[in-house]
Amino acid sequence: MVYYPWHIVIRKGYTTKKEGTINMDILSVIEHKKKNMALTEEEIRFFAQGAADGTIPDYQLAALLMAIRLNGMTMQETAWLTDCMARSGAMLQPDVGGIPLDKHSTGGVGDTTTLVLAPLVAACGGKVLKMSGRGLGHTGGTVDKLESIPGMQVELDEETFVDIVRRVGCCVVGQSKNLAPADKRLYALRDVTGTVDSVPLIASSILSKKFASGAKAIVLDVKVGSGALMPTLDDAIRLAKTMVEIGKILHRPVSCVISGMEEPLGSHVGNALEVKEAVEILQGKVQGPLKDVALFLGSRMLLNAGLAKTANEATERLAHAIETGAGLEKLKEMIQAQGGMPDVCDNVALLPAAPCIRPVLSPESGWLSATDGVALGMAAQKMGAGRMTKDDVIDPAVGFIMKKRIGDRVEKGEEIAILHACGTASADEAEKNILAALSLSPVPVPPSRLIYALVDENGVQEINL
Repeated sequence: MVYYPWHIVIRKGYTTKKEGTINMDILSVIEHKKKNMALTEEEIRFFAQGAADGTIPDYQLAALLMAIRLNGMTMQETAWLTDCMARSGAMLQPDVGGIPLDKHSTGGVGDTTTLVLAPLVAACGGKVLKMSGRGLGHTGGTVDKLESIPGMQVELDEETFVDIVRRVGCCVVGQSKNLAPADKRLYALRDVTGTVDSVPLIASSILSKKFASGAKAIVLDVKVGSGALMPTLDDAIRLAKTMVEIGKILHRPVSCVISGMEEPLGSHVGNALEVKEAVEILQGKVQGPLKDVALFLGSRMLLNAGLAKTANEATERLAHAIETGAGLEKLKEMIQAQGGMPDVCDNVALLPAAPCIRPVLSPESGWLSATDGVALGMAAQKMGAGRMTKDDVIDPAVGFIMKKRIGDRVEKGEEIAILHACGTASADEAEKNILAALSLSPVPVPPSRLIYALVDENGVQEINL
């Protein structure tokens, strides 16, 4: 598909192409979608380009976003939107010495899989180039976590980014301003117009950035549960199917893992704390759900890159990279290449530490039966681990460590969490918020599921992990 640059001229509310004869009016595009008509590729390209270059004002973009939210888009419309947003800025074609791989999560609490799987996949010969966002609201951002490492640089030019992936095998940076500018503007508008939960808009937003960054094989971690964007399994599968189909239409292999977010994935919540947990997993000191999900996602990446023939082989190779220390060594190399202190991989005490550390004790006995994932994420945010607005400053040291998971027995007075706070007042508030987010049952309950399904070109495969 070839796209030619258009010279845009604005006159009296309508737009014309200088070299063409077709007039394009954003009001007509809005009207078409308002009437639940399928938009043409030309209309969608016009919409995406106008979002990227600022020729369509926010209020008209917002109107079209709401029309899309209410009436949806066909799969072909969604694929066109994805492609046009990807092409609204630079399109990387990185020569990294292998298949460029990427993994993306729809967001959750204590989700530090990238910091575990990226170096493991690199240790197995993969080339992981990841552009990540910052946290906003109750979900954490991988870039914020990395910045808790002293000296770590996450704002790199594209040449340096590609060079590190080529030499080390993995690199994680903030999203380039040159990539998918249409999505950047629409993403900000969705957040303030009540259109965040539109499946076509979610899918096109995620994949446009991945395609623009040069990823040729993509694994998507679609979260479902109380702490996730998708509250039900049906919603999560619908989103996953949409992204897989977009990949088919645009000739990019996409596979989706549906994973649970009924509680924090890792036990550590907070930026430096999550880096610590990732390091300790790579050191072979920590087992648990975060490691299990990271290995599952990483195995899909190896399979997509042709670096393993079966899922079992892929998982065994990743586990071996932990046992031998090869994954930890790759994390050290990545940190050093990005200007950070690699010594944190040998001594996590070098990470920022909070001045006030104290336990949260259970007020009663029972079995932990449920957690409010959003409430736990908000508890960390209020401590300073996240931001309410994009301009808020994060405290990398604060957060908490959960000592119990759903299904665990809890005795009265037993530690249920450990707070890492900036002071007594913050710790007091966090304790109240954490306890309010937990439910205890007088009878035993099963543990929460980690992975529900794998969705790829072969359909939906149930996974019970």
